[in-house]
Amino acid sequence: MSNVLEIVDSLQSKLENLLTKYELLKIENQQLLEKSENLVQEVRKGKESINAIESKYESLKVANAMVGSKEDKHSTKLKINTLIREIDKCILQLSE
Repeated sequence: MSNVLEIVDSLQSKLENLLTKYELLKIENQQLLEKSENLVQEVRKGKESINAIESKYESLKVANAMVGSKEDKHSTKLKINTLIREIDKCILQLSE
């Protein structure tokens, strides 16, 4: 009988240890999920920042091209012509 009680006590002790570890792992998992969400938000903000900077860079390239050499002016004219064609397509689609 004493042997059975020892086994039961041992099982109870192990079960309590497992439950404690489970709770700790649950808390750690929640913290890691929150950290992951924060990192995803940081990455999203970084991508938005990169896109904004790239847009400003393109604008600066166009502005510098207008002031710069003939090669830059040629590429700017080509870009403007492309934009005009796109605008014309949009106007045509709206008029249909």
